[in-house]
Amino acid sequence: MQIPILNGIKTDPARPDFRNAYPLNMVPVPKAQGISEGYLRPAEGIVTLNASTPGADRGGVVWNGVGYRVMGTKLCRVNLAGAITVLGDVGGSGPVLMDYSFDRLGFASGGFLWYCMGGAPFAVADIDIGLVNDAMFIGGYWMTTDGESIVVTEIADPLAVNPLRYGSSEVDPDPIIALKRVREEVYAINRYSIEGFRNIGGLGFPFQVIQGAQVMRGAVGRAAVCLFEEGVLAFVGGGRNEGVSVYLSENGNSLSIASREVEQILEEFSDAELANIVLESRLLRSHKFLYMHLPDRTLVYDAMASAVVEEPAWHVLASGLEPSQFQVRGFMLLNNQWVAGDPTGPRFGALSDKLMEHWGEPVAWEFSVPVLYNDGNPVILHELELVALSGRVELGDDPVIWTSRSADGYGWGAERSVKAGKIGDSLKRLVWLGQGMVSNWCVQRFRGTGDARLAFARLEARVEPLNRKRGNGA
Repeated sequence: MQIPILNGIKTDPARPDFRNAYPLNMVPVPKAQGISEGYLRPAEGIVTLNASTPGADRGGVVWNGVGYRVMGTKLCRVNLAGAITVLGDVGGSGPVLMDYSFDRLGFASGGFLWYCMGGAPFAVADIDIGLVNDAMFIGGYWMTTDGESIVVTEIADPLAVNPLRYGSSEVDPDPIIALKRVREEVYAINRYSIEGFRNIGGLGFPFQVIQGAQVMRGAVGRAAVCLFEEGVLAFVGGGRNEGVSVYLSENGNSLSIASREVEQILEEFSDAELANIVLESRLLRSHKFLYMHLPDRTLVYDAMASAVVEEPAWHVLASGLEPSQFQVRGFMLLNNQWVAGDPTGPRFGALSDKLMEHWGEPVAWEFSVPVLYNDGNPVILHELELVALSGRVELGDDPVIWTSRSADGYGWGAERSVKAGKIGDSLKRLVWLGQGMVSNWCVQRFRGTGDARLAFARLEARVEPLNRKRGNGA
């Protein structure tokens, strides 16, 4: 019998509840190939290009074909060789969200609006700009917010601010969290609402509210919102007296893309922890990925896979052999190569599908399958086989893959291993014999490390039902 592997099941040890078990460091690909309707492929690793940057990575952007990143408190210019040129100090901490105009790069850091024109960064000194929590460029204006007002620089002088031209978002008396540009419209992202504006010019605040473009849900934090695809905002948040979820917003509407499992995970965090969530998007190889960076892991939504399977498709990324915070963030496409930084340390690198390691350190992968159940009758599991693409990559020294079984969905029995095969061993079959009897139901789990980096198409089980005669009331 064939058992699907794209999404597993587990149970909650603290309450009577079945929950999704998303694959860890394995990417579901809903592509039929004659073996199954979809397969799991290894997530990318990252190759270290520079291990001694000025500090933890805070984000970056490609401007005029050149990579710029904030590392620690320094604005740096970077290239694919790993060379880093420090341009100057910009202070602050936390994620930096960069934008650019025709002649300058701009971003908020340490409460200031910073500009860079290819050389040393400099801050806007006009005191009328006030505290700068977020910044963006639109229609000739640099726009900032202090959480209460929306401020624009003078169109003829990006260093000057007229306090008589302040604006505000008043659809709900909640603080402004962030500013986003969608096409040529501005969206003020508040804690419990989103309000859209269009550029009308004039002597006062040059942007006017777009009637019907209000969304009565907002974001939990400044970096918990991003442009997902053309015309679509993604954000983590909710409305007043609503739980936190993940939404896509377009044309004044918001649609949750979170599964019940994702919302349960979000419930585990405090408001302060939720405020530090970082969202970013990445489009490649027919995947539309939305990365939600949490304090202890990263959850990834794939819009293309979700459309195929007709339900939200998620997987989990984490670093280390004992999964912990995903130490890869701030993706940018530099000279046709995806690069990123480490939010926990001074490292800069390039993503690679030729390995799974993060910064030279091994990582673990894991996935489980749905419940195996024979209407309450026992079965003998004679054989399990993971159908895999063996022998395609150079693996470690005699790598192994482990499997274990759970009879309750959270406690796991002894692990059993098989050899994963080395390069050239394309006929290697991953088979576990003599798995014993299942008296009621069970869940099977598989795990390995980056030295056993394979793609898996299906799990095949050879079972022998033991139909027992049921008595009255049985």
